[in-house]
Amino acid sequence: MTGRPPLISLRSVCRTYRMDGVAVTAVRNVSFDIARGEILAVMGPSGSGKSTLMNMIGLLDLPSEGAIYLERENVADLSEDRRSVLRARSIGFVFQSYNLLARHNAVENVALPLVYCGVNRKERITRAEQSLEAVGMLHRAQHFPRQLSGGEQQRIAIARALIASPLIVLADEPTGALDSRTGGEILALFDALNEAGQTIVMITHDPGIATRCRRTIRLHDGQLVSDETQVPLVPKRIAAS
Repeated sequence: MTGRPPLISLRSVCRTYRMDGVAVTAVRNVSFDIARGEILAVMGPSGSGKSTLMNMIGLLDLPSEGAIYLERENVADLSEDRRSVLRARSIGFVFQSYNLLARHNAVENVALPLVYCGVNRKERITRAEQSLEAVGMLHRAQHFPRQLSGGEQQRIAIARALIASPLIVLADEPTGALDSRTGGEILALFDALNEAGQTIVMITHDPGIATRCRRTIRLHDGQLVSDETQVPLVPKRIAAS
């Protein structure tokens, strides 16, 4: 034990929406911590509250009840402007659908988050190239999304998530649109990033992804039903013959 405080703490978090005048609770009384350098999976079937939980951890939404602390600071106490700045600098997002801008090439897509951090263009491009190199995609820097495979687009999306050196990366079904081989390559990249110290939360319904993480949180009907640690099961590389 290091004695260091958790990076993120959720305390009795609830999120209720009103739909056609009816209150619908997506997350109910959820509490857990996320440690620095941790890699964990949040699992559950469709409608279990996974995406709602990710939105709150990622400062895209606020709880209706309870509190979320980022580095001991209650995010609900911050102004919307301060949350936006904190989100841009501290949270990296990776989505199943990549969310790349079609009219921008790879390096421009990766550099985009730094616009919101006030970084000048020359520095943005330099850092974007470094981030692309880190995920093995510098040779595709001038290519547009339509010229890239799904796996290449997801690597670009990961480079974009990493460019601001975020405290945490939130990956929502990051291999859901990929074939099994390409998905395995993306998961291996996440493994390497975590080994280098990056905190990662993967939102998934795939047990295969959870087995690669050191911890799995399971949700059902918006409630936390289990929080388990395990030894990650990472497929062994097949040696070349």
